[in-house]
Amino acid sequence: ISDQKPLGCWSVKHGQILTCPVVCNFETHEFIAVHDDKVLRIWKNEDINLDKAFKATLSADVHRIHSLPNGGPVVLFRGGGVRTLDVLLEAPQQDIESVISDEAIRWSEAFMEDQQAVIIFVTEKDGDFFVYVQKPKLNNLHRYRLEPQELSQPLSFTAYIKNQTVTLLCLYSNDSVYQVLIPLQQDAEEEEQILPKSLLLNLSVSGNVLKGTSLVVLDKDHVAVLGSLAASGKEPKECLTIWNTKFQTLQTSKELPLGTSGQLWCYEEKFFLTHGKVLTVIMYKCETSSLAAAVGKLKTNQTPDVSSFVNWNTLEDEELVVSFQSQESVALKSESRMNLRSRRNSVAKVQPETLSVGQLLLNLKDAPTNVLEDELRQLMSKAQTPDLQATIGSVVTALTNRCKTNPKYYPQDFLVQIVQTRDLSYSLCPDLMAVALKKKDVHLLQICLERFPDIPEDITYACLKAFLSVSEAHLQNTDVNLESVICYIDVQLDNKEVKTEIVENGFNAELDQDMCDTKTPKQAQSKSAVESCPVGPYRAALLNAIIHSAYSETFLLPHLKNLPARQAILFLRYLYYLYVKCSEKVNTTLPGVRSPTINQIMDWMCLLLDAHFTVMVMLPEAKELLSNLHKFVRAQVRFYSELNKIEGSLRELQRLNHLRDSQTYSIEVLEII
Repeated sequence: ISDQKPLGCWSVKHGQILTCPVVCNFETHEFIAVHDDKVLRIWKNEDINLDKAFKATLSADVHRIHSLPNGGPVVLFRGGGVRTLDVLLEAPQQDIESVISDEAIRWSEAFMEDQQAVIIFVTEKDGDFFVYVQKPKLNNLHRYRLEPQELSQPLSFTAYIKNQTVTLLCLYSNDSVYQVLIPLQQDAEEEEQILPKSLLLNLSVSGNVLKGTSLVVLDKDHVAVLGSLAASGKEPKECLTIWNTKFQTLQTSKELPLGTSGQLWCYEEKFFLTHGKVLTVIMYKCETSSLAAAVGKLKTNQTPDVSSFVNWNTLEDEELVVSFQSQESVALKSESRMNLRSRRNSVAKVQPETLSVGQLLLNLKDAPTNVLEDELRQLMSKAQTPDLQATIGSVVTALTNRCKTNPKYYPQDFLVQIVQTRDLSYSLCPDLMAVALKKKDVHLLQICLERFPDIPEDITYACLKAFLSVSEAHLQNTDVNLESVICYIDVQLDNKEVKTEIVENGFNAELDQDMCDTKTPKQAQSKSAVESCPVGPYRAALLNAIIHSAYSETFLLPHLKNLPARQAILFLRYLYYLYVKCSEKVNTTLPGVRSPTINQIMDWMCLLLDAHFTVMVMLPEAKELLSNLHKFVRAQVRFYSELNKIEGSLRELQRLNHLRDSQTYSIEVLEII
């Protein structure tokens, strides 16, 4: 998630449907999926084709697979039967008992208690809700009836186990959270019990009611609720809220203007929720709850340093990091974070020198330009090591916000200095490259491409388009780093390239005469065109930064299809030039710093051809380029094919060289058969 790159992608055949969430087996590092209710698939990360993965057809429909870090996967069937994956794989067609009748499973979860897996699931039948607690290895099952609530139904469940007691939290439609306690030590023969519930929390904010849709537990004193806050006379607004259940207080909240799916997940101290079309990940940390922290949260306008709040900066582009607390946070990449902390000391008056970074940036929002930059430089110099990255990200965000509000303001030197000397990432300052693109600051874009590991593919494409469309006159007036091209493009004083003779490994145009048409004058000219770089050194250096950048083909290809045809041809000509240059060298490596590798060049050529092949076939100016590229690749294949034929002889020569005494002189004649 931090690098915004997919690590793997698998799909089922057309007509097949994944019927429960895919999980990871922590013990074997395998993925487990179920499609069409009964077909189990197991595969590893290096497997490519899902259809060739392990397959087992089960005898009953699967509801959910739960994977426990120390207990292995557990399979819950729709009939309420439970099996560990190991037992199930021993006999996939074994009969699965049905422990529920005409009931639908509404929620389930798995836990480890005393080194035993415990499965808890809630079912519904005709408006009544039942709770099942099962230990599959002990074949121990208990069924309870949930105490009904008049004129209200449960919407979401969450649970945790402590001291042999299950604490089940239920979010009801009457905007309240109830608590149910279930002891794990029960006699197996007891009759069905009715579980009483107690009111834990009323979801009311300043007289306005939160209509919750999803609930997760953070620890014994904190819960998170996702829902809509409806104010009188206003449209409901979706928000994520954190509540202190011990003191019945709202700890913090945040509006989600782009909307959510209504679902909230929590795993390893991270929230996962969809905000618009984006998956948002928010880290949190809960410490021991105290009355000072709970009451102090209600007085944040007067005492902003009572507790640490959520850094919601990734949710709204325009928002400053108003919740960043100095000396209390960890720099993160592409992740928000939240701290629910307690303060044992009494609330003190906030002094100017103890202002948080967020508060300081808010104070500087309308400051004069020279004051703003001076204060930001001082802020960076004073930042503590644990907070350094996040502080620098906040500084860049403040500068880019000023650039957007004041089009005439653009501190290029200051921004370049920050990016060159600090360890930043795209996610820490997501607006920086957008502002640089608007200002056509190709120098800053080049540095960002070289230093940021997590640039989204749409920004990479925007940079490529800008580099191909910017004029040569503009490029010659910029400070572009030429280290990646200076060793293989000879630059004259007029900034034009010197044509160099190309000696291509294994390529001889005469050998292709029998397979190609007789050369025309245009074809003769195309030969010389290959010998010189089709772009100037400045543009070549910028394109090298693009070629070096990390990307996912799946996400980049749709954007590349929008690249104008003539720009695509120009880029392909340059890639072809690099490909020929690499082939000159025995080790197929270009000289210079951060020069493109042969694999990167070939990958980009394939991407461009995939995105524009139909258009290039139709364009007359691309025909010669495609023909030359085809001939060169064919000659390379032929050359390496000939090398393979004498591979055995070359190995024998290498062996003889090791046996030969280096102190003596000899002449040997070897016959290659």
